[in-house]
Amino acid sequence: MEKLLDRVAIVTGGARGIGGAIATAFAGEGADVVIADRLGEDAARPVLDAVADAGRRAVFVHTDVSDEASVRAMVDRAYEEFGEIDVLVNNAGTFGQFFLQDLAVEEWDRVIGVNLRGVFLCTRMVLPRMLDRGRGKIINVASQLGQIGGTEMVHYSASKAGVIGFTKALAREVSTKGIHVNAIAPGPILTDMMAEETDEWAAQKLSELPIGRFGEVHEVAPTAVFLASDESSYYVGQTLCPNGGDVML
Repeated sequence: MEKLLDRVAIVTGGARGIGGAIATAFAGEGADVVIADRLGEDAARPVLDAVADAGRRAVFVHTDVSDEASVRAMVDRAYEEFGEIDVLVNNAGTFGQFFLQDLAVEEWDRVIGVNLRGVFLCTRMVLPRMLDRGRGKIINVASQLGQIGGTEMVHYSASKAGVIGFTKALAREVSTKGIHVNAIAPGPILTDMMAEETDEWAAQKLSELPIGRFGEVHEVAPTAVFLASDESSYYVGQTLCPNGGDVML
């Protein structure tokens, strides 16, 4: 059974990693996908091809989620191509490792701009038409570091904690209007971003994980499919945690 048959989803940061896995999984469940990413279309080609192989349509839109004009252009293109948007996945993210005393204001602004401002901008652009239709799914990708914090990642942890707070607050505003807002807080997942971590950080984190290994992107995507589907109809403002036991709630 195709859980997302003929629905349309925007996946930011969809060219690779968790976003790419989500876009591919959505197509496998019958959805068409707008892949919004600051990387070029060539970087997104494997995901675009995977969506096509699933018999669905994919459109790539070069997007900087921290820039209002870029987000507006992306959303306008999505409506032009597909008519309506059923699902928004705010997945685009970035990070850096700095002790707070070494953290430049510009680096703080960069990470907050992508990870938190980007969630606000994309949601703000899509929400009005979802409200007009009386239905929609918004899925915000946070992080377990938004729940427990991370050494040398004050700005990243703060941005992801903000995403969780944003999710809860917006869910209270719009859940009675047919809009479901939830979050996913993955643990350490093997992605290109993860490869930028220091060896020391990776060794320490691995030693802390009850499951004894890092996660794979395909282990996160099913959570997004669930939240995008009708099966999650009673989930409101929740943060689901595919994290290998790093955080147990």
